[in-house]
Amino acid sequence: MNGFLYALIACFLAGCGARDQVLVAALTQRLGARFSLLALGCLSGALTCALAAYAAQDLAGMMNHKARLLLAGFALAAAGVESLLIAPGRQAKEPTRSLFAALLVLLLNQVVDASRFIVMAIALACEAPLWAALGGTAGGAAAMAVGWFGAGALLAAQPRLMLTRRCAGGVLLLSGLAIGLWAMGLI
Repeated sequence: MNGFLYALIACFLAGCGARDQVLVAALTQRLGARFSLLALGCLSGALTCALAAYAAQDLAGMMNHKARLLLAGFALAAAGVESLLIAPGRQAKEPTRSLFAALLVLLLNQVVDASRFIVMAIALACEAPLWAALGGTAGGAAAMAVGWFGAGALLAAQPRLMLTRRCAGGVLLLSGLAIGLWAMGLI
């Protein structure tokens, strides 16, 4: 159950200002508040969280505790690097109204974003991939809902969100490095 709470909070915070949230906000502002867009954002988040948790479970079966912690540290560091370096792209001038296209772009954005790396790290560290996936899904859905309900305000606050996101990325990177070094017995 701890994995659920950790993943819920961490994925919500990592999802604030992320590419998927900004994409949903931009599409909502251009096309109107279509509930199907919010549902697709939540569905793609659930699928990618399940994929991250499955990968963690598959890898954890071959590792001892220290190796799992080392990999969890690497996953947190990867989440930090993603938050530091990758910013949401430019908004499309004429976005398509295709829900399949939106789902495809959301899946591609989410499969290697900070939230999924966090789900993988929590699934490895807590040895609870199901709870980590459920918590990550709930946190990601909450971030999607913020982007959907507050599209205009989110897009207006994006420069400040990017600064906050980069600070959080630094914390994730340092946390991942510290966990990795601790797992190797260097600190």
